[in-house]
Amino acid sequence: MATDYRPGRVAELLGVSVDTVRRWCDEGRLRTSRSDGGHRLITGTDLARYLRERADAFEPDGLPAQSARNRFTGIVTRVETDKLTAVVEIQAGPHRVVSLMTREAADELALEPGDLAVAAVKATTVVVEVPPSP
Repeated sequence: MATDYRPGRVAELLGVSVDTVRRWCDEGRLRTSRSDGGHRLITGTDLARYLRERADAFEPDGLPAQSARNRFTGIVTRVETDKLTAVVEIQAGPHRVVSLMTREAADELALEPGDLAVAAVKATTVVVEVPPSP
């Protein structure tokens, strides 16, 4: 059984305003139905369709070709370094990506808060969890 979402929950999941979700519904980008109480509902199936059909995420020109498919373009929000390591945090839309790298690599990239950066993620394991039903 597909999950139904209210516009507020869709907005929270996608990192946009509720007004944006309502506009997408009014424009026909997201199909909706109405609950018994008259509230808009978006099925999980239709939300998944919309996300698949959306344009690819922004990627700056000139990125080198690589095998990693999971790229998150965002803004550097934090860089902390010590003698050997560095922690770099990137806010990519609603996602926070944190990278632990060598201090030497961070120094070569000269990353500072506010810089545009791309986190390329290539992992051997991805854990998928399902939250409990409300």
